[in-house]
Amino acid sequence: MEGDHIKTHAYLAPLAWLYAAATSVRNFMFETGILKSKSYDIPIISIGNITVGGTGKTPHTEYIIRLLQDKNQVAVLSRGYKRKSKGFVLAETNTPMSMIGDEPYQMKKKFPNILMAVDKDRCEAIEKLTAPEMKPEVDVILLDDGYQYRYVQPGMNILLTDYHRLICFDKVLPAGRLREPKRGQNRADVVIVTKCPANITPMEMHGISRSLDLESWQQIFFTTFVYGNPYRMDDNTQTITLDELAQKDILLVTGIASPEQMEYDLKKLGIKFESMHFPDHHDFTAEEKSRIKERSRDKIILMTEKDAARIEGTFGEESSRVYVLPVEVEFLGDKDDLDFNKIIKSYVSKNSRNSILSKNRIKK
Repeated sequence: MEGDHIKTHAYLAPLAWLYAAATSVRNFMFETGILKSKSYDIPIISIGNITVGGTGKTPHTEYIIRLLQDKNQVAVLSRGYKRKSKGFVLAETNTPMSMIGDEPYQMKKKFPNILMAVDKDRCEAIEKLTAPEMKPEVDVILLDDGYQYRYVQPGMNILLTDYHRLICFDKVLPAGRLREPKRGQNRADVVIVTKCPANITPMEMHGISRSLDLESWQQIFFTTFVYGNPYRMDDNTQTITLDELAQKDILLVTGIASPEQMEYDLKKLGIKFESMHFPDHHDFTAEEKSRIKERSRDKIILMTEKDAARIEGTFGEESSRVYVLPVEVEFLGDKDDLDFNKIIKSYVSKNSRNSILSKNRIKK
């Protein structure tokens, strides 16, 4: 497959077997009721994966926010990875990134009308988000990276798998990057193959569907990344087109799990660049920021929105040459965004608080 960069380590198979056994026992305990999953009288959509590394959770969560926010009060609940705070935090418009984490900060900044909450204990957070005193009243909760948080039973489970590292060809940690055996995909209602090439063929989609070997009730979709016009970090009203970007000298700075697809896409757009890679969710040190400035010199510094959230406000006057690259998802193939939108909207409508109250009245 185009751009395929999957790699596994056969010599670590014995350790992978032990890891798989442990996660299988945990899943068995939830499935038999030894460990309890809690369900709630409100639509909860989990967006996640069973793979270590980026599969595009944030762009897909943002897609669902855009889809629902006009007619629903959306709440997004995240763990808030690498935040400096503890417990439940409900973000305000001026809440700093350090208090909620880079991805929640990015989403709250882009969608100020959503409720953005972080808490390691998702059950406790849902109780707070659905409490009578919570205003505005929440209509739907998006559980960011909640696929393996089994103490919550979401009404809809969306599982993402990277086109370049499909679940069906991967191995369990540490031999591969799976957090649990492949059969964990059976909990999904919807499976999305992300980061696909825009020109993926129907035959290849069919082949991937067969390889994943999904159950009859599971819906599969394919998406690709679409890049918007980069905007200046210090003034998001100042933008540059991708065609104009191709005429500039660029330093691409990434602190994301899988930058390969972005680099490949930019090259296909005719954009030439040098790269500086950092680990996912990386906290840039003062020395690293100096190195970025030194290496970039008169170049444009191009960053993802997630990376910009962690470096915002620290470049001083040079922020005018730091540009942020927005990323969205686009559905591909015959089963396109209209089919996906219908599934999501139908679930939310049928499971809204008002619908549940009406059903309870009829039962009485």
